[in-house]
Amino acid sequence: MALVVFLLLLLGTAAVSSALSIPGISIPFLPSDGWSNAHATFYGDETASETMGGACGYGNLFATGYGTATAALSTVLYLAGFSCGRCFQIRCSGSAYCNTGSPSITVTATNLCPPNLALPTNNGGWCNPPRAHFDMSKPAFMKIAYWRAGIVPVMYRRVACSRRGGVRFLLQGNGYWLLAFVMNVGASGDVGSLWVKGSKTDWIKMSHSWGASFQAFSRLSGQSLSFKVVSYTTGQTILANNVAPTNWWAGMTYQAQVNFT
Repeated sequence: MALVVFLLLLLGTAAVSSALSIPGISIPFLPSDGWSNAHATFYGDETASETMGGACGYGNLFATGYGTATAALSTVLYLAGFSCGRCFQIRCSGSAYCNTGSPSITVTATNLCPPNLALPTNNGGWCNPPRAHFDMSKPAFMKIAYWRAGIVPVMYRRVACSRRGGVRFLLQGNGYWLLAFVMNVGASGDVGSLWVKGSKTDWIKMSHSWGASFQAFSRLSGQSLSFKVVSYTTGQTILANNVAPTNWWAGMTYQAQVNFT
């Protein structure tokens, strides 16, 4: 996937930390060997403006580096937000609307395609359980099929996410509550758990809030922050020391020097 890289990160310039990887926790992420069947639709127009924000909490997808190669996942693929950041290779299959040669595109999961239980799964309720479905940005959909098709059968598989630079943390909250959105995660792309450590505290396990965000109800203002990130898929862990300085601000994005590979 072509990754749009911006020097200015979401809502501010990132502070760069020193960090170190913890080896030997588990095996690295391995892409899927086989393909699975699903269907794909699209939402929004050619600008992809309607894909900004979304249920993963990535905000402006251009500013956060995801661009237009994105998709909203049906409930069975979204996994209550733990699939946020995963990368999927998708190709149109078995439709007259497929582009010539059935080219593939790699997209990042950035949103939830909510179910519509008032409609049958084969006629409008495309994202209803137990369907595997991708609601893609229109620019991404047009890479694989003619947009007037509306919906096409596809084949998909998990692939490793190629990210530039370290994991990023968008911080929100106040002096007694920290909410961290974890972005730009490489390899598996997902986050299973997150720990935070202030310069005056021990390690605190954060609870999953929504999408790609985790929260801790602790007094962490005026302290430098370190994070321990655990991959949902592999269980691999990376440690990022002093990612945010003592004068960190809510609304700022801070970047580590390490990532999953």
